[in-house]
Amino acid sequence: MPALVLLGAQWGDEGKGKATDLLGGSVDYVVRYQGGNNAGHTVVVGDQKYALHLLPSGILSPECTPVIGNGVVVDPSVLFSELNGLNERGVDTSKLLISGNAHIITPYNVTVDKVTERFLGKRKIGTTGRGIGPTYADKINRVGIRIQDLYDESILTQKVEAALDGKNQLLTKVFNRRAIEAGKVVEELLSYADRLKPYVADTVLVLNRALEDDKVVLFEGGQGTLLDIDHGTYPFVTSSNPTAGGACTGAGVGPTKISRVIGILKAYTTRVGSGPFPTELFDEDGEALRRIGGERGVTTGRDRRCGWFDAVIARYATRVNGLTDFFLTKLDVLTGWEQIPVCVAYEIDGKRVEELPYSQTDFHHAKPVYETLPGWSEDITSAKSFSDLPKNAQNYVKALEEMSGAPISAIGVGPGRDETIEINSFL
Repeated sequence: MPALVLLGAQWGDEGKGKATDLLGGSVDYVVRYQGGNNAGHTVVVGDQKYALHLLPSGILSPECTPVIGNGVVVDPSVLFSELNGLNERGVDTSKLLISGNAHIITPYNVTVDKVTERFLGKRKIGTTGRGIGPTYADKINRVGIRIQDLYDESILTQKVEAALDGKNQLLTKVFNRRAIEAGKVVEELLSYADRLKPYVADTVLVLNRALEDDKVVLFEGGQGTLLDIDHGTYPFVTSSNPTAGGACTGAGVGPTKISRVIGILKAYTTRVGSGPFPTELFDEDGEALRRIGGERGVTTGRDRRCGWFDAVIARYATRVNGLTDFFLTKLDVLTGWEQIPVCVAYEIDGKRVEELPYSQTDFHHAKPVYETLPGWSEDITSAKSFSDLPKNAQNYVKALEEMSGAPISAIGVGPGRDETIEINSFL
């Protein structure tokens, strides 16, 4: 049985939650392998809408075991708040597993994130201020706090004190803030230990044994390809690897176990936060996409920047992830446009460029080269098969598939769980 990776093929917010949830009833495990509560997925089940930030989308599928892998950074207070909210709505969260090697977002990580971003002023990255970047920095600098550290108070205390040695110098001497007391941090972290303990597991062992037993495991990225720390629009990126390779390191599963890599593409393009965005619209079309698409960040609450579909970044996502399939979402949002522009290339210094430029400077100055496709006015939300779509909608999908370099195997025609056209099975 397959191990599948499902990830965003743009700048995030493509509808990964809907895609994961659609597959959730057919898979045995859904694994978050990177990111933290800076991600957000909206899943609509019947007339119920669920906003998930840290938990895997598979938690809404009773047959599925949701897993938070070692590559995720966990804010315990956010985790418990999210679990409480689901429990109050009758969702069973008891099957959740959390890697003991996952790093904890501490209160001082959140503080450093906020004051640093404020200090940068106009040069700010546009972080969510939730401590994700500083937590990953601590991990790389080997002063991070892991969930397993909560069960050895002596080790926990030593690690918190070591981490605060440098941070308090920064806070007091650079940012003119009060020093943070290590004892209070340790006390707060220890208060989470007992409630976390039933969820903590050796998830690497669990997942590898599951695959050996022919279970289906779905690895879920938190952000999109263009936000990858190595392969995204650096420095306007996240602090981890949402690309397909991140699934291996973030969950502890070898690349030979991965059989399919599914990229989620929105039928147009959005991004949240700062950074270059060649097809961004500042006119009535941009406002219409934002309004009709409900383009507001699940986690950040910020309006998303909106633009036309960018085939250049779709091709790039296909290449760096080794995508085998696309799931195209929000096709219904484009209903009503007589003509729909699609970015097929960039113009940089008077030259046509059909692949993502290597240089940050070139990408910043890239101007979109558009081809215009005929639109459609018919309501498509009730379509159950590809042939049910209006001819122009079919042609639009086929054009995007050809430009992007991988087959489109499913299409979202509405926000609901059942408002999806499946062309080719992912399993």
